[in-house]
Amino acid sequence: MVLRDNQTSSEHPDGIYHPHRDVQHIKKENIGLIEVMGLAILPPRLKEELKQVEKFLLGKDCQVAAYHQEWANQLKDLNPDVTAETVEDVVQASIGQIFSRVLEDAGVYKRTEEGQEAFMRFVQSVGIQP
Repeated sequence: MVLRDNQTSSEHPDGIYHPHRDVQHIKKENIGLIEVMGLAILPPRLKEELKQVEKFLLGKDCQVAAYHQEWANQLKDLNPDVTAETVEDVVQASIGQIFSRVLEDAGVYKRTEEGQEAFMRFVQSVGIQP
């Protein structure tokens, strides 16, 4: 079951249940059923942009998009020994972590004690016994 909610707030003007700004450099588009099922559908623009991040991590001449720079700097700090053989895996692992956060941001019931309690109340209200 997928729940939708289009509320916004001053903290999350794009949507409380939408990828939050700090992960939008990877995924700012709405989350669909395929993503909910666990298949990360990333925008085509990322293909070349991620190659530039990989070059940056390797200290090569590159043009990292400004919206990726903070993330690229963090990756470089966390992976000082990255090599040509490992750079793609490093970037892909980080993309996976970010995508996981995107899914959490989009979740109506957050992965907190309060969110899980609310989810259980919802489940019970529709007649499902955990």
